[in-house]
Amino acid sequence: MTETPLAVLDLVPISSGSSAAEALRNSIDLAKAAERFGYARYWFAEHHLNPGVAGTSPAMLLALTASATSSIRIGSGAVQLGHRTALSTVEEFGLLDALHPGRLDLGLGRSGARPPAPVPAGVAAGAGHAPNGLRIPARFSFEGLLRSPRFALQKTLLLQPHAQAQDYGEQIDDILALLRGSYRTAEGVEAHVIPGEGADVQVWILGSSGGLSATVAGRNGLRFAANYHVSPATVLEAAAGYRAAFVPSEGVPRPYVSVSADVVVADDETTARRLATGYGLWVRSIRSGEGAIAFPTPEQAERHRWSEEDRALVDDRVETQFVGSPGQVADQLEQLREATEADELIITTITHDHADRVRSYQLLAEEWRRR
Repeated sequence: MTETPLAVLDLVPISSGSSAAEALRNSIDLAKAAERFGYARYWFAEHHLNPGVAGTSPAMLLALTASATSSIRIGSGAVQLGHRTALSTVEEFGLLDALHPGRLDLGLGRSGARPPAPVPAGVAAGAGHAPNGLRIPARFSFEGLLRSPRFALQKTLLLQPHAQAQDYGEQIDDILALLRGSYRTAEGVEAHVIPGEGADVQVWILGSSGGLSATVAGRNGLRFAANYHVSPATVLEAAAGYRAAFVPSEGVPRPYVSVSADVVVADDETTARRLATGYGLWVRSIRSGEGAIAFPTPEQAERHRWSEEDRALVDDRVETQFVGSPGQVADQLEQLREATEADELIITTITHDHADRVRSYQLLAEEWRRR
């Protein structure tokens, strides 16, 4: 039996022909199911201006989910700090912890994403495989997405006029100080957040490369989540960068890494691949800058005529999605765990039908317990 916990990352996807309200109800239902299946954590991502994603506010979703569950840890994967303050973040999670103490994970990320950092020495940048065979595709360039009108509009609408995001490292320092109750200005003025100060939350940093996020997580002795599902090309450098920067802290005496993967499981590989048919078209909508579309049915996805430009947008994500029977996917997850030396694995699954999504998580949990 494996001792590596599995967790869930939920974007609250809206399926074609469905609604945001139904997506929210489905997510709460999935959280309850994940608790029954034995998953260790249930995290909500934060995304904006996406027609096919309803997960705009992790804190709001956590408030709803906390009341519907009782034991599974719940958290954000991640609160995007580029348009928030340290105080507002600590206040929100302090409120949640006050009613649900000891269950909250405060996952923090950077919005206004930048291209991945330069490759550290000894880490390959081209397509290939890790020593154990894990697929490491060529890097995807996010430059086109960052220049898209929708990306610029999102930044405009999320930030107050003329506002500038705080330096990320300083912002993390402020959050930790407010949680500890040690925040003081240069002039010696103290700030105490009630509720929030002393909250029993686990602080995580999410990152896609070995750059700033990994370094900030390491030097503060925090837990780190590396995103194989977002940027599979840079997962090894992200984990390595974090471990290289790690300084032990009171709550985290050694590096602690969780790694994410896109997964679809069914009773057999043919069925699983059928359920995953819409994934490529969904990723295309995100990376083209139009925003995530409502997740298509297999029939809708099959009608799309793929150009070379389309395929270039999605190839790295499609080829690193783990799709198949429970045994096949568990084997791939074990390969991911070995290559990254992950302490946990975060599973994100999207299918058009909610029942198929729940079943995927159930089948994987059952197989994982047998190992």
